[in-house]
Amino acid sequence: MVVNGRPLKRMKRRVTADLHDFLTFPSSASGGNGPFRVNVREFLTEHALLPSPSSLLPHLLTWQISFRVGELTEGRYSAPPVVCDVVEEDVARSRSVYCDQCRVVGWSANPVCSKRYHFIIKADGVSIGGYHKPCTRCGDILHLSESRCKTCNHVTTTDDVEDWIYQQLEDTTHLLHGVVHVNGYGHLLRVNGREGGSRILSGCHIMNFWDRLCKALGVRKVSVMDVSKKYGLEYRLLHAITNGHPWYGDWGYEFGAGSFALTHDAYKCAVETLSGMPLSVFLSQGRQQPTRLQDRISFYQSLSERQFVNTRELFSYLMSLIHTAQKSSPGVDATAFKRQGSSGISHMWGRSDIERVHEAMFRVLRAVSGSNWASWRALRGAVCRVAPPDLLDHCLKKLGGKSAADGMVVHTRQNPDSGALEFRLKPGSPPEVISSGSDSSVIKSPCPSLEVLIQDLRFFYETILHPQISCTPEATRDLVICSAEKLIDCKQFVKEYKPEKRASLKSSIICLSCQVELSDESDKFAPKPPPELIILPLTATVGDLKHEASRAFQDVYLMFKRFEAEQLLGYSGVDDSTQVKLLLGSTESVCVRGRCAGKTGLSKYRMERGTERWTVDCVCGAKDDDGERMLACDVCGVWQHTRCSGIHDSDSVPARFVCHRCRGSGHLNKVNGQVQG
Repeated sequence: MVVNGRPLKRMKRRVTADLHDFLTFPSSASGGNGPFRVNVREFLTEHALLPSPSSLLPHLLTWQISFRVGELTEGRYSAPPVVCDVVEEDVARSRSVYCDQCRVVGWSANPVCSKRYHFIIKADGVSIGGYHKPCTRCGDILHLSESRCKTCNHVTTTDDVEDWIYQQLEDTTHLLHGVVHVNGYGHLLRVNGREGGSRILSGCHIMNFWDRLCKALGVRKVSVMDVSKKYGLEYRLLHAITNGHPWYGDWGYEFGAGSFALTHDAYKCAVETLSGMPLSVFLSQGRQQPTRLQDRISFYQSLSERQFVNTRELFSYLMSLIHTAQKSSPGVDATAFKRQGSSGISHMWGRSDIERVHEAMFRVLRAVSGSNWASWRALRGAVCRVAPPDLLDHCLKKLGGKSAADGMVVHTRQNPDSGALEFRLKPGSPPEVISSGSDSSVIKSPCPSLEVLIQDLRFFYETILHPQISCTPEATRDLVICSAEKLIDCKQFVKEYKPEKRASLKSSIICLSCQVELSDESDKFAPKPPPELIILPLTATVGDLKHEASRAFQDVYLMFKRFEAEQLLGYSGVDDSTQVKLLLGSTESVCVRGRCAGKTGLSKYRMERGTERWTVDCVCGAKDDDGERMLACDVCGVWQHTRCSGIHDSDSVPARFVCHRCRGSGHLNKVNGQVQG
């Protein structure tokens, strides 16, 4: 058995009342002011437990933090504790040295970090480091420290335990999985709320916890690849239409990198184009037969108290109805729909004006023969000259249940085929009236169920937003398709955490952002680590600065294990005994130059992109790997997107590929093609 060199923290029994509250921990006041490399160790020492079985795998130490959730009732909480596992991974001994997320988000030039910290909340509530795992032969549960299964007598090795932990790191069912490199750059890999299997935590609860944790630990930047779906739709497209940014944007995540060389300006322009598209484009069809799209837009307009102007207002209203329907049990009545309106009943028109319009509508409905129904659109068009559009819409919303002078009553229904709201006069008493809690009443009329609402959301998505299917008129069709494709191709979003409390400590310590430069590296593939925060006492000297800079970069990057700072750039000839405060004054950043002694064996850790010096130069403008499917030219070896080369994702990979530049120059060699992604 491997003995862990670090002294293990003794397990202690804790009662539920002593557990941290998941909804508030860590507080904004907690956490250090130092860099992530220091804060994370202090955090784990103070708040986490290190179970003894972790000594089996010292390169995969699993810490545990337990939280309470819910309200305290009769001495017990209403929900079971939530366990967050923190897996401290020694990258040099890891099965996966390089980081794919760093590569595609644009951080591939960072050197490989010495450690990665995985923060995981499992879906089933069982901790990764919770002492138990299934037997690889029979599946029975056994303690991690047990070497032999009591059921099938199978011998469990440390390799089996290691395999199991790596399987947990790759599991896609976790409620939360975030990984942070020891340099403070991280990736949010997984968030699954109630729709993803959580019984007590919503996606917002999990994101709030993750955001507080990142702030407390001093995380620098976090990326997320937004490939989330809701109701079977691309949620980053849908949420951008309704809110102007992806769902993660509610926590400050912004455009990080777009595939196919898309820029932030292109992303913003695409959002504005789709969300600001006027609905009049779909409704103005002259005297043609109304389409299903027009009928559905008119129907939801009839439910709202506010006129829809553009696609953002339509989708926002429909999403609000779905949200209300999900909270209602067993369904949603008309009252809930009516309350979605923000303007309420209009008081701009007098009673005589409203009665005049209703009389005009009664006359039209009397003219409808037999059992025929008049659609909202047809009735509105028949009386369009009687009153302004706002008054017509207001009167149509109040028409259901109205009694005419001849004893006839207006009944409403939803057309079974188109779903459009329809009217007709029938003899008898008015339909049932439901109190709306105000001075007026709401007439009970056919309202869509949650299933119909989601079905209509998909229909609007596919006919208005989806890049492959569009009912947009020809004049704007290409623009809509192009804009939607851009939003779907923008998946990488990043949040940068800026320290807030450090400024108050400048009077007692020296905080320097230290950049490093290797004196014996000159090519374009030289490692370029981000600056590290160095904290020194006020009496620190230049020698102290060099020592701390060397220790920081040795601690963070495998490539810099033997790094020694030799010179403070811009201050050549300065003695090491010179005080930093007197030399630098108010300067907040420095650059040190040094060398890595004996780099043999460490060159593979130069960059997160790996050791291959591949080149990307696509016709779309991309100069780096963005995670999309690529193909290498058999002649020049340059990587290009298959889509930009006319090869669709569903197409088989050609045995031989020559880029347009090499085809034009006539250089054709028979070399086996290579495929990436």
